[in-house]
Amino acid sequence: MQKITPCLWYDGQAKEAAEHYVAIFGGDSRILDVTYYGDEAPGRTGSVLTVGFRLAGQDYMGLNGGPQFPFTEAISLSVDCADQAEVDRFWDALSEGGEEGQCGWLKDRFGVSWQIVPNELPRLLADPDPAKADRAMKAMLGMGKLDIQALRDA
Repeated sequence: MQKITPCLWYDGQAKEAAEHYVAIFGGDSRILDVTYYGDEAPGRTGSVLTVGFRLAGQDYMGLNGGPQFPFTEAISLSVDCADQAEVDRFWDALSEGGEEGQCGWLKDRFGVSWQIVPNELPRLLADPDPAKADRAMKAMLGMGKLDIQALRDA
């Protein structure tokens, strides 16, 4: 059991979001449990209160807490991608119905911010040659979805 579980606050779409993410990540991803509002809870009796779910081995909780606290870019989920095919797959699936951003960032259709990052990026940005690192940074700043070959070429 992991010690810390991120809890994502939704306005009624926690189960839909969890099912969406599980379908995208596959593998060691699944719905773990669902709890419902009871008669004494502030939500509508029988509606989903929480959803425990696992994405690529990491556990999360989705909470249907209401509209008081919408998601912002102040927190994001970063997806480590082995190659361009993974970058493309996660970018396309998570940005569908959402909003594409700059430098590999996007908001999904539920408002959650994601960073879709090739695992090669930190190495390119930390190149011992400062000019190469600067060119990679400049290239990244001009991108929405990250293009690994263009970052290498920079």
